Formats: sequence, C-alpha cells, structure tokens
Amino acid sequence: MAREAEVKRTTQETAIELGLRIDGQGRASIDTGIGFLDHMLTLWTVHGLFDLDLMARGDLAVGAHHTVEDVGICLGKALAQAIGDLSGIRRYGSSSIPMEDALAHVNLDICNRPYLVYRVKFLTDKIGAFDTELVEEFLRAFAVNSGMTLHVQVDHGKNSHHIAEAVFKALGRAVDLATQLDPRLEGPLSSKGIL
Repeated sequence: MAREAEVKRTTQETAIELGLRIDGQGRASIDTGIGFLDHMLTLWTVHGLFDLDLMARGDLAVGAHHTVEDVGICLGKALAQAIGDLSGIRRYGSSSIPMEDALAHVNLDICNRPYLVYRVKFLTDKIGAFDTELVEEFLRAFAVNSGMTLHVQVDHGKNSHHIAEAVFKALGRAVDLATQLDPRLEGPLSSKGIL
C-alpha cells in the first residue's frame, strides 16, 4: 500500500496544495513563492527520498511568516496521514550532516508527542530575503502537526546558508529513517502497544 497523502489548506492568508509520498525517489516540485524555502524543501525531499508536490500562495506582501508556518503545518499533517497509525515504523531517526563549515544534528521520535527543542544560532538575520527566525517557525509547525518530538542542534557554522542547508538535509535523512518499515513489527514500536 502506498504511503502517501494530500493536504489542502486555505485561509485568509494562504492557499496550499501538497502531495507527499514517503516511499519516493527524491522528486520535488515545489513553488511557495519563497525561493529559499523552495530550496530547503527540495533538499529535505531529495535527501529523505520522498516525493513532494507543493504549491503555496500566501500574503507575501506582509512577509513570509504565514506561508512558511502554514507549509510546515501542511507538511506535518501530510506526514502524519501518510504514516497512519504508526504500525511497523522504526519511529526514531537521527542524522548528523556536515555542510562545509556547519554541522547539524537532528534527532526525532514519531510518537504522537509533539515537542521541539531548537538549538540553532544563525550569524545573520536574513539569508537573502529570508528571515532566519522562520526556520524555527517551520520546524515547530512541522513537529506539532506530524506528532513528532524533534531535537535540532547546530554545533558550529560560519555561514547561515550552510547552517540552514545542513538542518534541512539532516531533517530529511532522520525522517526517512524513522518512517522506514521494520518487517519484525506487527504494530507500533511501543512497550504500551499504542502510541
């Protein structure tokens, strides 16, 4: 059975259509109107070996915040829907990714207990026109709506673009590991029998 989902979300601030296939080939078709976000989500898709189709339109005249957050909401919801009841998944994923001067660590647990620990310091407030504080907003929306506990830490980095790129690549790899099916599991990986 294909593990995929479609999510549509329309508010007075954004209109988003998103399709996600977990067991993909790293194919990305992404247009949010925010070039840097498109770049980061493409990295997430390619390095996680997902397939992602995403079209988003938002009130960019007032800033990118609403669009970035709502894309995180939709991607989190799609991941949760595609996984289903969490049966058979490995649940935990960890990845450390270097990007030249930067080193990012992502550790996560897909467990229906959403939480974000974010220890990332950017050296600049912007990467091009993109506000670096929006990386945290995206990750929080993604974690809450996917039901994952997510820890993101960057040990060091001199270039803000490299820092963000390492984070999104590591996130893709960690989600890929956590969503892989283990043939030994008949239900969720939990001593309680439920997550």
